[in-house]
Amino acid sequence: PDEQLDLDDGRWEDIHVVTGALKLFLRELPEPLVPFSHFDKFIAAIKIQDPSLRGRCIRDLVLSLPPAHHDTMKVLFRHLCRVVEHKEENRMSVQSVAIVFGPTLLRPASEESNMAMHMVFQNQVVEHILNHYGYIFPD
Repeated sequence: PDEQLDLDDGRWEDIHVVTGALKLFLRELPEPLVPFSHFDKFIAAIKIQDPSLRGRCIRDLVLSLPPAHHDTMKVLFRHLCRVVEHKEENRMSVQSVAIVFGPTLLRPASEESNMAMHMVFQNQVVEHILNHYGYIFPD
């Protein structure tokens, strides 16, 4: 059914409700924003020691995403960069945003035992994309 949302409704004033809805939407997608097929590639890329090689590799991986994934990621990360710009007021630093969105945007097809280890790298990938947005998504 076509559900109509009234964003002027008072319950949408709490930013946590809106953020929770966005995270839930992204988590409930049949496939994450970073497709399962790209998960291991992103994890391998973030582990590259050489910063310029790591940067190129992640940019190329983002470019290789299917158009719907790439375009959604561009819009979402543009928004998340704006959130980080206001970290003094909202206490959402790059690291905080990465902790919140890392496991939601990148997750392996099967939840295996090394999830805790993956989470560090999932967060680092999100941090990297936030910190290098202009390079990864040139206008």
